[in-house]
This record gives sequence, C-alpha cells and structure tokens, in this order.
Amino acid sequence: MTTFSERLKNERLKKGFTQQYVADHISRGRITYTNWENGKREPSFTSLVGLSNVLEVSTDYLLGLSEVKTIKTK
Repeated sequence: MTTFSERLKNERLKKGFTQQYVADHISRGRITYTNWENGKREPSFTSLVGLSNVLEVSTDYLLGLSEVKTIKTK
C-alpha cells in the first residue's frame, strides 16, 4: 500500500463511510474507488479534489506531502 491508499482508507473508515458512499459522492464507480484504496490505480486531479472534499482533508495530506490534515481558511 502507498501512503495515499492507506490514508484514503483510514480517513474513510474514521468517517464511517462505505466505499460505495465515497464513490457515489465523487461520481465514480466503487470498483474504481477500491482500486485506489488497494494502490492499483491513482485518481485524476478532479477525483483527488473530490476525495479531499468528501473526507474533509487536504489533498497534500492524502498524497503524503503533509501531516496537516486540513487547510486553514480565513
């Protein structure tokens, strides 16, 4: 597993979401989403932003570029 796939799965589970729930909310299929969690595929930029919004974490956090989960806004 990659940092991305691990964080994706961990954040989904923390929220109590199913794979289907997340996939539906970003207009992707569950199999596609499962492939991301298993590290078999990577999402497009558009899907990454959608995942970030649904899971309420930053894209940098999901990608393993930061340990900070959320972006501070004004």
